[in-house]
Amino acid sequence: MKVLMINGSPHAEGNTYTALHEMEGIFRAEGIETEILHVGNKDIRGCIGCGKCSETGKCVFDDLVNETAAKLEECDGLVVGSPVYYAAANATLTAFLTRLFYSTHFNKTMKVGASVVAARRGGTSAAFDELNKFFTIAGMPVASSQYWNSIHGRAQGEARQDAEGLQTMRTLARNMTFLMKSIALGKEAYGLPEKETPQRTNFIR
Repeated sequence: MKVLMINGSPHAEGNTYTALHEMEGIFRAEGIETEILHVGNKDIRGCIGCGKCSETGKCVFDDLVNETAAKLEECDGLVVGSPVYYAAANATLTAFLTRLFYSTHFNKTMKVGASVVAARRGGTSAAFDELNKFFTIAGMPVASSQYWNSIHGRAQGEARQDAEGLQTMRTLARNMTFLMKSIALGKEAYGLPEKETPQRTNFIR
């Protein structure tokens, strides 16, 4: 089993990384392969709604998004980490996730998703909710912990002093591991849930 971990912070080893690294230790102890992908310092433009991905199966902008698509398809779980800016996730990360989820048309059902956020003080729950919406629109179960998945610190390394935040990350990794393994057993015994043909409607017709 493999978990892809996305570091959405501009800082490679900042407080967001501290949260992901704490989870990584638990995953490895549980026999789960991990890869941390640093996205937050990359030049990622937003989606322009051109629709080309529906024709080609990949984003028209050939960058880290397309490179990550195969990793997402292969993984059993996805962890997305972000610092909190104005009660929201890093804009580079949300641009990356928007294009990644929109341009990949493979079935993401039952891949387990988890988001973690790092902040000096406030805004974590808003950013946490924002990131979880990427999972739910794709039919991915969302892993939970013992509290909202947040860790606190301002200067690099301060999050290591947040004992509750670190414990929240460890608990999240254990819960996510259990969920991935349980889903794998369920898929063997029962297969995936039946999918209906999507019904696309809007508010003016």
